[in-house]
Amino acid sequence: MSTRQKIIRNTGRLIVPTIAIAFISYFGFHAINGDRGMNAKQRFVVRKASLELELAALVKERKVLQQQVQLLPQGGPVVRDMLDERAREALSLSRPNEIVIFDKN
Repeated sequence: MSTRQKIIRNTGRLIVPTIAIAFISYFGFHAINGDRGMNAKQRFVVRKASLELELAALVKERKVLQQQVQLLPQGGPVVRDMLDERAREALSLSRPNEIVIFDKN
């Protein structure tokens, strides 16, 4: 007479927790390192700070250029000193007995 015995396997109990841990690990990793994760937020903050510094420099440069444009006459003769300064700066020219210092502040 033969009897059937049920073999108890522990692997059946580990399948669902293993799949759950795999899903949690996958989504957890992407929540931290993904395109919209926590590390991405820090990268955006650093990039924002660098772009704000660049914007401040460009605004300052624009104000300087606007002041120079205001010095130019509107429809009248060009001021010789301004023309001379622009030409020397653009062409990097000077007379032999002159010392020229350009300040970019």
